[in-house]
Amino acid sequence: MKATGVTPSTGTTLVIGATGTIGSRTCAQLTAAGHAVKAASRRATPVPGAEAAAFDWYDAGTHDAALDGAERVYVVPPVGDPDPAAVVLPFLHRARAAGVRRAVLLSASSIQEGGPAVGQVHAALPGIFDEWAVLRPSWFMQNFTGGHVHAHSIRTDGVIVTATGTGRVGFVDAEDIAAVAVRALTDVRAPNTDLVLTGPEALGYDDIATIVAEVTGRPVVHRSLPHEELRGRLAALMPEEFATMLADMDKAIAAGAEDRVTDSVLRVTGRPARDFRSVMERESGQGS
Repeated sequence: MKATGVTPSTGTTLVIGATGTIGSRTCAQLTAAGHAVKAASRRATPVPGAEAAAFDWYDAGTHDAALDGAERVYVVPPVGDPDPAAVVLPFLHRARAAGVRRAVLLSASSIQEGGPAVGQVHAALPGIFDEWAVLRPSWFMQNFTGGHVHAHSIRTDGVIVTATGTGRVGFVDAEDIAAVAVRALTDVRAPNTDLVLTGPEALGYDDIATIVAEVTGRPVVHRSLPHEELRGRLAALMPEEFATMLADMDKAIAAGAEDRVTDSVLRVTGRPARDFRSVMERESGQGS
């Protein structure tokens, strides 16, 4: 898909998860480009340049007000729900009936259409909307700088703990994901496909530790655990089912499932995806 011109939006884009890693950046880029945005979050947190709206996936009473006036919707399914389709699909049908004509769904590179969890929403989306896209980003580069468990362990212990072995991942910048989301929401023509989003290089966690250490000046190492040991560690922090899913994802990385790069960011936005070192320098205040 070639990058096409963005048309000025006369309608409102509803951004669900507007305070999240990707949602906040999507809101910022949409408002910076002059689009009307309704920023939906559980507490209706104010977002600069946007109208705040209360939204709770498990409170259908919040859905109609959030959808009022919206022509496009950016959908982030509820995190940690093993069956998000149960709440997301009724909402999408309600959105279509309310006049929303385009939906962009955030999924993940590891989840195929028709697969578990968000894969079921992915499979149903084209049957609900004529204009749609599914974003399937790889792991976020911001996992090593924000509130993610990896970022926390880097800051406190100087270690990144995984079960990935020497497996590599095409880590992607959250800003690039948001840039693709904005184009998918506002371009004259919708992508009407799923887009696997990666950075320009596949890196192992040993590589990540080395780059983070070089950029921050702090010692950082990667420690790879057996799958079962990692699952046990995670289960102490979160529901066991979710911990198992995350550990299984690391096991898949170790087997090479995420060792790939795509040119989707370039094709959609017209500029190359950012590399990991550049993003780390930017996030630490060293980059331009």
